[in-house]
Amino acid sequence: MAAPRARAQGRAGGGRGRTASRGSPWRCSTDSAPPPRGDRDVSSRTRNLEIALRQAVADGLLGEERPVAGFVDVRGVRDSVAGLHAAFAGVPDVLHAFAAKACPLVPVLRLLADAGTGCEVASPGETRLALDAGFAPERIVLDSPAKTRAEIREALALGIALNADNLAELERIDALRPAGSASVVGLRVNPQVGEGSIGAMSTATPHSKFGVALRDEGARDRIVDAFARRPWLTRLHAHVGSQGCPLPLIAEGLATLHGLAQEIDTRLGRRRVTSLDLGGGLPVNFADDTVTPTYDDYVAALTAAEPALLDGRYQVVTEFGRSLLAKNGFTAAVVEYVKDAGGRRVALTHAGAQVATRTVFMPESWPLRVSAYGPDGTPKRGPRVPQDIAGPLCFGGDVVAHARPLPELAEGDLVVLHDTGAYYFSAPWAYNSLPRPAVYGFLAEDDGSASFATVRAAQSVREVSEESGLAQADALLTGFTAPPPP
Repeated sequence: MAAPRARAQGRAGGGRGRTASRGSPWRCSTDSAPPPRGDRDVSSRTRNLEIALRQAVADGLLGEERPVAGFVDVRGVRDSVAGLHAAFAGVPDVLHAFAAKACPLVPVLRLLADAGTGCEVASPGETRLALDAGFAPERIVLDSPAKTRAEIREALALGIALNADNLAELERIDALRPAGSASVVGLRVNPQVGEGSIGAMSTATPHSKFGVALRDEGARDRIVDAFARRPWLTRLHAHVGSQGCPLPLIAEGLATLHGLAQEIDTRLGRRRVTSLDLGGGLPVNFADDTVTPTYDDYVAALTAAEPALLDGRYQVVTEFGRSLLAKNGFTAAVVEYVKDAGGRRVALTHAGAQVATRTVFMPESWPLRVSAYGPDGTPKRGPRVPQDIAGPLCFGGDVVAHARPLPELAEGDLVVLHDTGAYYFSAPWAYNSLPRPAVYGFLAEDDGSASFATVRAAQSVREVSEESGLAQADALLTGFTAPPPP
């Protein structure tokens, strides 16, 4: 039986049914490890995905006219935030600042603010998004390694916390900080504890571009002196890395941060460090629906490495992003054509490097699960055949999965890229001038129905042209004039 129809909020036309009301309470379910999956055994997360997928097809959100879209499980996001708060329940003073880069979409950020998080930002654009999403300035943390004077000045004026990346930045803050600024100011250090399995995601290596390299000769003395000369400098910050960094490595780096805070206080003979920003970095399991490691695992690893780290002496800030959102989102795309090449089936879909950039260019580091569904959104059955899942971009490497065993795909079928709620559809790549896909939040119900709210509308080709200089189309033909002042 087809699932009941629902309407996508903010979409013209469409079927009849419930709409997602911003004011209505969200029921939360408890995530658990999935049972062993057979042809019909699925986890609660996959069940919600499949309900949403069927309803999206029925409502016209996905199909021939709209061949790719991203989806966010709203209850799943709330559950993940609740799990984070629960894991840190024993810490007296903690701010969980969501890393905006992981999902820079205002409705998602507003959902997170409503769920009780702060927001970590690393650019003027992310700062604007956080403010527009409703985060109070004191719950925003600015962490860019290359802050301009204008960025610093704005943060200090608004009362946004900021972590200086280096000692030279502290000198800029000396000159720009107004008397009485409410901004908490910290200093980022690099504990130099080593590299995880993905070098590009490791930020505590000997030559990392981030922070003051703690093991360099004289670094500790310079850091202590920086605190001695600046009574407004009260926070230490470190971020060891994210995906690919094991918990013991993260814990070692943060234990080092705690030790430095104690050293500063001891050498200066008074309490100087009042808070520790631990960064984020909890890795995500992309192999199946199981959430591992968990936030409980993270807290246990930190307390094992340094029992006093979370004892309440220091206010704690975290900056989790991927671990909150990845498993609460998926990408769905239509199979446009199928063909054989070199004895292998190739499915040409509308989900490629424009929505899965990391996976296409670094498949060993960022593999994604792919599932096959029929045109109506029901799971495909049958023998599994090795198939390439290719995208629409005009270069040969635009393949999100190579020789992946799946039920044989056909034109009009759907593919789902799992665990793409962070860093995927929320930050699309504009190669080939492909329009940005729509993103929808969804609520899946026990009766098999789903309701949707538009998070980001699909970009039109007209908007692509406007973004590409349409208003200045004749600029290179009609002479050159000085640009207007900013």
